[in-house]
Amino acid sequence: MTTTAPPPTRSAPLPVARQRHYGRWVVVVVLVAVGGFVTFSLVTNPRFGWPVVFEWFTSERILSGLLNTLELTLISMVIGVVLGGVVGIMRLSTNPVIAGASWAFVWFFRGTPVFVQLLFWGSISALYPVIVLGVPFGPSFAEFSANDLITPFAAAILGLGLNEAAYMAEIVRAGVRSVDEGQREAAAALGMGRARIMWRVVLPQAMPVLIPPTGNELIGLLKTTSMVAVLAFPELLYSAQLIYAVNYQTIPLLITASLWYLIVTSVLSIGQYVLERHYGRSFSARVSRKKTAAMIGHAA
Repeated sequence: MTTTAPPPTRSAPLPVARQRHYGRWVVVVVLVAVGGFVTFSLVTNPRFGWPVVFEWFTSERILSGLLNTLELTLISMVIGVVLGGVVGIMRLSTNPVIAGASWAFVWFFRGTPVFVQLLFWGSISALYPVIVLGVPFGPSFAEFSANDLITPFAAAILGLGLNEAAYMAEIVRAGVRSVDEGQREAAAALGMGRARIMWRVVLPQAMPVLIPPTGNELIGLLKTTSMVAVLAFPELLYSAQLIYAVNYQTIPLLITASLWYLIVTSVLSIGQYVLERHYGRSFSARVSRKKTAAMIGHAA
């Protein structure tokens, strides 16, 4: 005679002890208190001069300085990306002369402060009063006065663009090296040339690595344009300085410039986020495929 075992009974669920995050609540209380104090000070302290801020926020001189800042940022970033991309690829060359020249470029322009570089470009006429175009040690075709050729705007573009190119060169070099070597080998086996491999295979796959630091460089470059004030070029900060030098409203005009910087950097941050999401999907898909292939290979 066989006996049937009684069905298993479901045991009562164990009580779950709730964790008490006392430290987290202390931090929240402190942050709320600090935020309330800062907000109260901003609203009640008349020395901030909010009426003056709103008066000058959309003035013609401030908006003109803002446009000059955006123009400097755009042109300098284009120079930085194009020249930095070339220099970064040169860093990967097996030719020691090409690799050495690109290393020297990065070493110099990344190793000296951009403020000093702007001063040098602004004072270039002290070194070369006349700029000559022609064959080295041979005949010259044209001569230009350095003061006429290197205006404050040109000096700002040269200083910002070349400095940015040095940083972008390292970003491009890191992005290109992040792509698996097998991708290049497969493209070469299909008969693609080196330039086409770089443009059609390597760079698209390196975009997820390139975009975040490039976006940071763009935002940093926007703020670095404030140093161009040393060249007396009327970008956003220098335009505000010219105004408060007359009406002595220093703090309100600095707040006005800071608000415009915050607005533009916020827009650029949103653009960076959208691009990261766009290229991040393909990057995540490639990572998932690699993990799946690795798991299949390990199971086999």
